[in-house]
Amino acid sequence: VQLQASGGGLVQTGGSLRLSCAASGRTFSGYAMAWFRQAPGKGRVFVAAIRRNGSNTYYVDSVKGRFTISRDNAKNTVYLQMNSLKPEDTAVYYCAATYDSTMYYHTRVEIYCYWGQGTQVTVSS
Repeated sequence: VQLQASGGGLVQTGGSLRLSCAASGRTFSGYAMAWFRQAPGKGRVFVAAIRRNGSNTYYVDSVKGRFTISRDNAKNTVYLQMNSLKPEDTAVYYCAATYDSTMYYHTRVEIYCYWGQGTQVTVSS
């Protein structure tokens, strides 16, 4: 499956952005989806994930209550709504796909089979 992330940009502290990740190729609804982010000089870290049918969502503690992951299987797209943004949210954001059966390990980079190209989010103070 090919993934194309979009929606990044420059926003002030407290602002909002919605990231989108459009999938093509294999059946999108067959994959669990996630968002990771990578700040300059740091590794890629888990942000949020959603099971293939949207039944369960998962978040890193630092974004709970501010970010919401969702998906529209009819549009082959996963979203990340980001509210109350902080400077520490600044990073390149990547979407990724994996199989539902591996979601016990959903925070681990290595379980994801497919990755998008990343979209830059910059939050100014």
